[in-house]
Amino acid sequence: MSGRPMPCSSKEIGSLFLFEKLSGEQLGRLCHEGRMERFDPGPVYTEGEPAACFYVMLEGTVVLSRRVGGDDVEVIRSSQRGVYSGAMQAYLGDRLRQVYNNSMRVTEPTRFFVLPAETFADIMREWFPMAVHLLEGLFFGSKSTQAAVGQRERLLALGSLSAGLTHELNNPAAAAVRATATLRERVARMRHKLALIAEGPFSRDQLANLIDIQQRTAERVAKAPVLTPLEVADREDALTDWLEDHGIEQGWQIAPTFVQAGLDVDWLEQVAAAVGQEILPGAVGWLNYTVETELLMDEIADSTTRVSRLVDAAKQYSQLDRAPYQVADVHELLDSTLLMLSGKIGPRIRIVKEYDRTLPRIPAYPAELNQVWTNLIDNAICAMDGAGGDGTLTVRTALHDDQLLVEFRDTGPGVPPEIRDRIFDPFFTTKPVGRGTGLGLDISRRIVVNKHHGSIGVESVPGDTRFRVLLPLAAVEPDGTALSSASSDGPPLTSEDGTTSQEPA
Repeated sequence: MSGRPMPCSSKEIGSLFLFEKLSGEQLGRLCHEGRMERFDPGPVYTEGEPAACFYVMLEGTVVLSRRVGGDDVEVIRSSQRGVYSGAMQAYLGDRLRQVYNNSMRVTEPTRFFVLPAETFADIMREWFPMAVHLLEGLFFGSKSTQAAVGQRERLLALGSLSAGLTHELNNPAAAAVRATATLRERVARMRHKLALIAEGPFSRDQLANLIDIQQRTAERVAKAPVLTPLEVADREDALTDWLEDHGIEQGWQIAPTFVQAGLDVDWLEQVAAAVGQEILPGAVGWLNYTVETELLMDEIADSTTRVSRLVDAAKQYSQLDRAPYQVADVHELLDSTLLMLSGKIGPRIRIVKEYDRTLPRIPAYPAELNQVWTNLIDNAICAMDGAGGDGTLTVRTALHDDQLLVEFRDTGPGVPPEIRDRIFDPFFTTKPVGRGTGLGLDISRRIVVNKHHGSIGVESVPGDTRFRVLLPLAAVEPDGTALSSASSDGPPLTSEDGTTSQEPA
């Protein structure tokens, strides 16, 4: 939007703090190559447009806003004479994409001193060469440092996840190894028992009945009911008494195995009726081996299934075999992240899932959303660890104003109001030395806002801290910008008293 041109006054622009140290010749050049313009209420420039001009406000009111999803969010409003914005980094030239990083509008008739971006760049390099070198070093050095530390943050997170995954894999793998060794012993005993049965005085019908009972017993193991501890104790007592009454030695050792398999006194009565009293002890011993082998095979199957599930979760978490941008189910991503972090979460923190499973799949970068979930969950764990280690982490999904809401609620001590506006700033951290670099929330904000056109915020009181991530349901054209190349620094709006307002990082 163009304003109405007005005569330029060297004296007026020289009264601004930004130009007060310039000579009369320099002020004359500014007036010659720049211009004064008056804007009626409305937009001055729009975020994403080529940064063509540098604006310094002479009088009026300006509002800066950033685009978040489909909305423009106001970040700064000022009536201070001398505040400036626009082509702030024109002196960097082609090394930086020269576009407006925000939108500016005025709410009343407002006058600006307007300097073309090329002129501003030339004047900066000619009048302040040392300052330009320092600013360039600060800008690119900060980006390089941030990229390096961000990479280190991701490597530390990966190391922590790898350690947790190794621990989680070790438990079922060790259980499978133990069960396999025990199963080998039981099978050997079954072969020995089978030899004794073959040499014994069993008729063809008795052997057929025994094999039929063995088959039905194995089927019953697979359908064993879940019992309460009191029910288990009562059944074990009843089975022990029955076995002792029928002359079977060491019934107290056999009874727990039978109860675990879902066998009861009625079942043993059927066995006794089918095989006869004379061979009942041998039949019970044979069935005991059958039950033990079935239970051991179930344990091996359960352990290997857990290993497979952990591997699938790691694959889902890393998204190594998926396209970077795709339609994804956030619940699958959340579950894989929680499983990957289960070793770090520990038994003292209770996880509550409040998922709205009716929510649709959304277009996203799944691996990067998993990084967001990791950062937010890790922060919640650290907060609750600092409060004694016990607590509840609630993960909730819901529909919120045509967006998908993912909320992480913890029962930690909360975020103090005085630092709440700074937690998304790069390098700001409240964690102890060595536990955080201060980039987790900054990276999360970039992923949510820049990559997914969503928003992220926090609400906190002691005992109830909620990080809320809002993601659009509809596909948004991917911007293709790498995370490491995105700058968190917005153009400052500087007032005459020398204070600088910065967009929230």
